[in-house]
Amino acid sequence: MTATYTFDVFTSLDGFGAAGGDWTGYWGKQGPELLAHRLGQYEEEQRMVFGARTYRLFTRMLAESTEDSEVRDPWVTRMTRLPAIVVSTTLEGPLDWADGTVAHGDAVDVVARLKEESDVPLRSHGSLSMNRALLAAGLVDRVQVTLFPVITGRTGLDPVFRGAADFDLDLLGTRTLDGSVQELVYRPRLHG
Repeated sequence: MTATYTFDVFTSLDGFGAAGGDWTGYWGKQGPELLAHRLGQYEEEQRMVFGARTYRLFTRMLAESTEDSEVRDPWVTRMTRLPAIVVSTTLEGPLDWADGTVAHGDAVDVVARLKEESDVPLRSHGSLSMNRALLAAGLVDRVQVTLFPVITGRTGLDPVFRGAADFDLDLLGTRTLDGSVQELVYRPRLHG
């Protein structure tokens, strides 16, 4: 039996993973229900999988933040305490992560091996280009999209699915958080 792999991503309605301009984290739409739900998801035993770029972004944001910053929300703090694999061809250890290791090589090969070997579920938050490749290779079991009620047409950054293959999505679950944020969980199937 292979471990379940979840691609967990935040997005605006128009498909951007982040925004510039005067948008804050969570596009300013986080509330107590979202934050508590996220903490609950990250309290479960699991292993994080990141690409090198996302790992560097997280560690830089955490290093530049203060203790009371939203960057250090309890679920993010919990995420940093989970075991993590960083897939990279350039990084060397040790990592600035409580239980982090570098896996050298191609993400498709690394994650295929991890799915066979891991005794806990695998989850990746962000790591867009890596997860697009994993989707195309059929290694993603769930796509968990947290959809924030904003359109960032002028300031949107990091299109979540730009360049991805075509997929049919089987809806596994939905949840509304704080009255406006949608969490959608799908099982992806390569189209065609």
